Amino acid sequence: MTKYLPHLALLAANLIYGINYTIAKDVMPTYIEPFGFIFLRVIGALFLFWTISFLGNGEKADKKDFPRLIVCGFFGVALNQLLFFKGLNITTPINASIIMTSNPILVLLISSFLLKERISLLRGAGIAIGLIGACTLIFVSQNSTDFSFGNDTIWGDLMILINAASYGVYLVLAKPLMTKYQPLTVIKWVFTFGLVFVFPIGISEFSAIEWTVMPPKIMYEIAFVIIGTTFFAYLLNIYALKKVNPSVVSIYLYLQPIIATIVAVLLGADSLTVVKIVASILIFTSVYLVSKPQISKR
Repeated sequence: MTKYLPHLALLAANLIYGINYTIAKDVMPTYIEPFGFIFLRVIGALFLFWTISFLGNGEKADKKDFPRLIVCGFFGVALNQLLFFKGLNITTPINASIIMTSNPILVLLISSFLLKERISLLRGAGIAIGLIGACTLIFVSQNSTDFSFGNDTIWGDLMILINAASYGVYLVLAKPLMTKYQPLTVIKWVFTFGLVFVFPIGISEFSAIEWTVMPPKIMYEIAFVIIGTTFFAYLLNIYALKKVNPSVVSIYLYLQPIIATIVAVLLGADSLTVVKIVASILIFTSVYLVSKPQISKR
């Protein structure tokens, strides 16, 4: 049962991410601007990480690991979150969804370069199958007229692409830390240093938030984004990263279109089709192939 826990953690994290798109859209930019929302997410989750840490064993990080933790904070929290929210405001949701499918490919390439992780035929085929399944599901679930890589969206598209690459770098750089520390120790320092980068960019929009005009529903949604999307999802991902390779963590991103489709079907906003079922099977096959232990020939 223990060997399945990382996969259950990744499934739960991506379920949260899949729900988050709809919830976050309610909050911004009407009540909170994107950078102010990122500041709120980071400082809120950071408070929770440190609180739980003080209640636990209080494991300390070696100062010699701080440079890597600082870089992880920059790529995994600041650059990743800031560019995604800003890019999503400029480009279209379907463009962002398609570009984000590049994340597992980027992670595999970065892992090969930095961690010397071998790109096996099976793992490469798994990512390719998942890419086909995810893109198919995105296209059939979205209005195709919303898809356009052009001058109007190019800067947003570029931000989403850099965001995908930055998260890939974070996953690969954080992996060696997981062999030495508990997940909570790593993530609390990653967010601590991430806040250093986010603070000067997000403090202005955060200060402009008008809390008194927010309806209770929006307050609950903000709480979900901080506690669910930021605190629990990051903690679940970093826990899984301790047990499996970065490429396995990233491949679960392909489940998000499935989750979004299921939510839409349950709400009566969408319906199941043969194409969607086939695309979902391809994605689950991809997750299985990439998660399958690789026999190294080095």
